[in-house]
Amino acid sequence: MIFAPFAFQNQAVSLDPDAQAFLTAAGITDPTITSAINTLVVDMKAQSLWTKMVAIYPFVGGTATTHKYNLKNPADTDAAFRLVFSGGITHSSTGIVGNGTNGYYDTFVNASTTLSQNNVSAHVYIRNNVAEEKVDIGFLRTSGLVGLQINTRSSTDKIAYRCNNSGLVEVTNTDSRGFIGVSRLVSTQQVLSKNTTQTTQGSTSTTPPSYKIFGLCFNLNNAANFFSTREQAYSSLGTGLTDAELDTYYTIVQAFQTTLGRQV
Repeated sequence: MIFAPFAFQNQAVSLDPDAQAFLTAAGITDPTITSAINTLVVDMKAQSLWTKMVAIYPFVGGTATTHKYNLKNPADTDAAFRLVFSGGITHSSTGIVGNGTNGYYDTFVNASTTLSQNNVSAHVYIRNNVAEEKVDIGFLRTSGLVGLQINTRSSTDKIAYRCNNSGLVEVTNTDSRGFIGVSRLVSTQQVLSKNTTQTTQGSTSTTPPSYKIFGLCFNLNNAANFFSTREQAYSSLGTGLTDAELDTYYTIVQAFQTTLGRQV
């Protein structure tokens, strides 16, 4: 494989072409971010996780412009799943924070046509510990209560989630911080992951509606609602992951955040 070189501490360092494409699109030249993104891509490819992702939002560079790009396909188009931000959102070197009233992002990833009913995952990396009845990522159709959603810490100290099913599941959690996700590989069960802990719950999947997935809130009946004030330093959408893959994914993302000095 041929990599493009870049200058780092007076040495020629090889960049993965997908990492280079993202950095070029975002206009990022900072050596620490460059190294972190390159290692993230290389490690995900080495562990066969790269091809399982539809969209990866690393939230690097500190601005709305750099934060919008999808690492998997950094074209500035809806079809490439680059983000469109709306409402009040604060962008910084540590990630993005919504104002809790109207701030959110649209991924343009369709729950029905882009993702799969029984082969899907969603993740967020949260940096602050906030208990609130808000949603960090997902969608919900109130007819039948079908959805995919993650609330990393409710006002009653629970992770509240669902993954293409109608029943909302709650697991005790007193700290919203960390790498939290949901995954489904079969029609009869879903998995919640927080860092390296997985919880499997029996549930029957339901065909998802043709709704886009939103972040810093969820898409409720094709409108943004339940706006979160939790800070996101990473989010992703893709196919379902096994328990072992969920562990590996956390290790890779945590190393990425550690390189950037914003790990929790």
